Amino acid sequence: MAKNDRFEKIYSQGGLTSLEIWVDKKTGVNYLYRQSGYSGGMTVLLDKDGKPVITHNEEY
Repeated sequence: MAKNDRFEKIYSQGGLTSLEIWVDKKTGVNYLYRQSGYSGGMTVLLDKDGKPVITHNEEY
């Protein structure tokens, strides 16, 4: 895995205000990124039990 290939965007919606889901290819952990104008934030995407959502390697 190249240095810049650790994260992959797997979902995107919106324009000026956007939501994206990124996967850490090393751990499989999913992150939710929300951007609005010049600001944005990222957090771990959690399931209904409060555990991180994991995408397994064969899924992406």
